[in-house]
Amino acid sequence: MNSEKRPLIVLTGPTAVGKTSLSLRLARAVGGEIISADSMQVYKKMNIGTAKIRPEEMGGVPHYLVDVLDPEEEFNVVRFQQMAKEAMEEIYGRGHIPVIVGGTGFYIQALLYDIDFSVHESEETYRHELAALAEEKGKEYLYEMLRQVDEEYAATLHANNVKKVIRALEYYHETGEKLSAHNASQREKESPYRFAYFVLNEKRERLYERIDARVDAMMREGLASEVQELVKEGYARELVSMQGIGYKEFFDYFDGTKTLEETVEQIKKDTRHFAKRQLTWFRREKDVIWLDKGAYADEDALLDAVLAAARERGIPI
Repeated sequence: MNSEKRPLIVLTGPTAVGKTSLSLRLARAVGGEIISADSMQVYKKMNIGTAKIRPEEMGGVPHYLVDVLDPEEEFNVVRFQQMAKEAMEEIYGRGHIPVIVGGTGFYIQALLYDIDFSVHESEETYRHELAALAEEKGKEYLYEMLRQVDEEYAATLHANNVKKVIRALEYYHETGEKLSAHNASQREKESPYRFAYFVLNEKRERLYERIDARVDAMMREGLASEVQELVKEGYARELVSMQGIGYKEFFDYFDGTKTLEETVEQIKKDTRHFAKRQLTWFRREKDVIWLDKGAYADEDALLDAVLAAARERGIPI
C-alpha cells in the first residue's frame, strides 16, 4: 500500500438489492473493513426502518459510520466525508482495504473524488439578511432568488431546505460563481484512489418485489413501534433523521389522517421511487462496474466476478 494511490472498493446499488450480504463476503475475501455510505444507518435507535446490520450479523468484519449519531444530530455530505476519511486512515493504517457500502450516491461521489464543499466564510450580515428575508417573505421568496441566479442548483433542492438555499446564495454572493458550476467542476476531478466501483442491480420487477417484502418484514419486526418510541422521546418530524423513508410516513398515521395500511403502502411507494432515483444517479457516474444479479448462477459466482474485476482495476487482493 505504498503506491501513490491507495486502493478503495465501492459497492453500491438501489435499496433492498442485497448489498449487505455481498459486502460481507467481499470484505472477508479481500481483508477489508466496511464504511457505511448510508444517510440513515448512522443513527442510533433507528434500526428496523434503516435495515441496519446487527452486530451479530457482521461476522467479525469491522463496520464504521453505523449506529454512531443521535437522531437529533444532522448528518450531511460534509460530515460523512470527514468521518469516512478518518475511518479510512484507520483502515489503511492496519494495512487493510476500505470497502464503501451503501446507497447514497452523492456521499460516495464526494468521497471518491474528494469533492471540496467548502464555501468562503461570508459576512454574517448577509447570512442574517437572507434568514430575515425567509422569515419575512417566506421560503419560496428565497428559493426564487436562488432560481434566478442558479436555476440548475435550485432544481436539486426543495424550497423548504432554507439552509442549503442560503448557502448557495452566499456562495454566489461571495464568488460570483454558481454553486452548481463549482460542484460540476469538482465532479470532474480525478480520484485520488485506485478504486473499483461496483453497482449491484436487479430486474426492476424483482427489485420491487424485494422492496415490498422488506417493508412487510419491517412491519412484522415492529417498525411502527420503533417510530412511535422515537416520537415519544421527543424526536420531531422536522429532524433530518425523521425525514427518512420508513419514518416520515408514520406522522400522518399518528395524526389520524392515514390508516396503517395506507402508511405501509406509502412506504413501499416512496421506497420504490427512491430506488429509481438511485439508479438514475448511478447511471450518470463514470467508471462504474454494473453487476446484474440475474447474470450469475449463485452468490459464489457473483463474488468471483467482483474479485476478478477488482484485480483488473489494480486492487491488490
